[in-house]
Amino acid sequence: MRVSDQGRRFSVASYNIHQCVGMDRRRDAQRIASVIRDLDCDAIGLQEVDSRAGSHAESKQLDYLAHATGMEALAGSTILRHDGDYGNALLTRRPVLAVRRHDISFASREPRGALDVDLDVDGHRVRVIVTHLGLRPAERRYQVKLLLKLLHPLEPGELVVALGDINEWLPIGRPLRWLHGLLGCPPSQRTFPTWFPLLALDRVWVRPRTALVGVQTHAGRVARMASDHYPLKATIALDHVR
Repeated sequence: MRVSDQGRRFSVASYNIHQCVGMDRRRDAQRIASVIRDLDCDAIGLQEVDSRAGSHAESKQLDYLAHATGMEALAGSTILRHDGDYGNALLTRRPVLAVRRHDISFASREPRGALDVDLDVDGHRVRVIVTHLGLRPAERRYQVKLLLKLLHPLEPGELVVALGDINEWLPIGRPLRWLHGLLGCPPSQRTFPTWFPLLALDRVWVRPRTALVGVQTHAGRVARMASDHYPLKATIALDHVR
């Protein structure tokens, strides 16, 4: 925990790594690891992590990123193959108290999931949910309804972080309004595509809303090339949790 005259801070990020394929169409996990180190977060939720085995050291992406960043890795796989998994993940520096994995797949669309983790942050139990919603409106509405059920009931003083690639193009879309209604409305930042960010597809919610003290897109030369999404970083003030 970073302690300053502003109080105790806990930082999280959401990052769609696009299977480590950059804007130059090269698969390069080293660039993604460099961006993650630059983020310098306590926990980072990842989407589109491809951990299939291959002939090179970076092929099992989650294992590689955990080793390259010195963080603990938790898989939230949504597609299971004989040669490896694909889906969400959480990298964390904080002790893990509990892990839950939820299937939020819709009909015959691509499998989707939510990785639901309790972390110990200097005595605070922090619940972090990492997800990646579908491309169709009906799919997202169905998935957000499931997420809302997972979050009920919210205990007084419970610190909840929900993050991921929400894939909601409309700022007034129902999935966003429903999540805002339960978790509060955080600032939005345009994260996609990196060559000319137009859409705020990546989101971080924090409840209580008063604990969220900053949200920013992590832009830079390496991040611009490493994936088609910029990471979204949020700073949480634990002293604001009651």
